[in-house]
Amino acid sequence: MDTSTKSVSASVAIPEGVRMTVSGSLVRVEGAKGRVEKDFSHTPAVFRLGDGGLVIEVPGRSRRSKALLGTIKSHIEGMIVGVTKGYTYRLKIISSHFPITVKVEGRRVSIENFIGERYKRYAEIVGETTVKVKEEDVIVSGPDKEAVGQTAANIENACKISRKDPRKFLDGIYIYQKEVGLA
Repeated sequence: MDTSTKSVSASVAIPEGVRMTVSGSLVRVEGAKGRVEKDFSHTPAVFRLGDGGLVIEVPGRSRRSKALLGTIKSHIEGMIVGVTKGYTYRLKIISSHFPITVKVEGRRVSIENFIGERYKRYAEIVGETTVKVKEEDVIVSGPDKEAVGQTAANIENACKISRKDPRKFLDGIYIYQKEVGLA
């Protein structure tokens, strides 16, 4: 029984300057902007490094198998973009009532004087992500799209307001731009 007819496969080209290693279902991509690794052990996919590319095989020929193959391929292509160009999210600090102070303290972001509160709010920085505060902007950048997005979401969620009218109290830190390329 030929197993190649019972699965769907696709290949991802590895560009110049990018190094990719595969050990089981762990895919590691390294480039000029950093390193990103992702574990695909929750999927039935099989990875093989070939000449100039990575071959991904998913067992089955159903729509679900093809969709899973496309998703895995997109994740790996995003990892390659991350290590060659990087990802940047820009957030805006908006305060109409009390001036908000944002600082980076180690591996977390400190938010002070948010709507006049006496205590600090904190947001965790995920992975190899870097956070810079420039006047009214918070710039979150790094090679891993998921880590950059989660860090930006953590900062945004640290400023959630409950029990106040959101039309009147607009204070907070909000994502306003997502881009490819490090800032």
